Amino acid sequence: MTNLSPDDAARPGPVRRHASPSTKTPWSAAPGNAVRGGLVGAAESVPGISGGTIALVVGLYDGLLGAASQVVHAARELVQGVVGRRGLRPAAAALRQVDWPFLVPVLAGMVVILLVSLNTIAPLLESNPVPMRALFFGMIAVSVSVPLRMMPHRFRPLDVLLLVGGAVGAFFLTGLPAAELSDPPLWLVFVGAAVAINALVLPGVSGSFVLLAMGLYVPVQAALHDRDLAFIGTFMLGAVIGLGSFVKLLHWLLEHRRQGTMALLAGLMLGSLRALWPWQDETGGLLAPPGDFVVPVLLALVGAAVVAVAIWWESRRTPRPTTHAATE
Repeated sequence: MTNLSPDDAARPGPVRRHASPSTKTPWSAAPGNAVRGGLVGAAESVPGISGGTIALVVGLYDGLLGAASQVVHAARELVQGVVGRRGLRPAAAALRQVDWPFLVPVLAGMVVILLVSLNTIAPLLESNPVPMRALFFGMIAVSVSVPLRMMPHRFRPLDVLLLVGGAVGAFFLTGLPAAELSDPPLWLVFVGAAVAINALVLPGVSGSFVLLAMGLYVPVQAALHDRDLAFIGTFMLGAVIGLGSFVKLLHWLLEHRRQGTMALLAGLMLGSLRALWPWQDETGGLLAPPGDFVVPVLLALVGAAVVAVAIWWESRRTPRPTTHAATE
């Protein structure tokens, strides 16, 4: 991967690029990476919060995209080797290039904490929606500063348009009413999985909201409960193909159009705050704060302070490259 520009290196903030094949992450960093992966997994258990947002805050975003892009490349080499009878050497070489000491601990922490959080955070959100949403609102509001700090250059008019467009799009998406499908066709399951899975790599976009808007959220839960292998297999296939296709595109954008991409990501995060507004009706409509709003406001400030400290800590511990090879 390319390095950052001098302007980017001098700018404070959690900027991390994926290590090149010759400078893989040491295994000694595995415990810390597992903890940060766990934070991403915890975020994925909360409707309205994207794991990509937390990955940005804790400095995993570039590294995860780089590693995922390498895995996708290795998978394609494997398919071409088997189908095209080219042999498995190119695939084996591509697999050796993947930064496994970085990727394995992050994914392990993510999966473990996600499973734990589904039984802890999600029930808390259902039983105490206003205080929990207020806490998360403060956390995500401060997190918007992360992609802005990762922009290598000053704001341009195009960046403003991208930020506003991303905010409007995310605001509209999170405001869509939930659709209901009792028996969705498998082609829709495939498409829905391909779209929703990209919430893993797009800050500000929640996969649960995508599935709700497409009417697939309840059917997915029912299929898992009933062990509907045809449904689950189709969903997994769509997720793999969708993620594999989009990761390569987003990775290229971060390498060659980082300025505009970060502006768009900041807009997506800003617009997604609609889903975390503490006061909502049963259909997700926004309500004005009631008279007793002190506790939710204090929780929002606590959440903001926690993320601000995390951003400061990550900016202190992240090394800053000084060479220049990026394009914009």
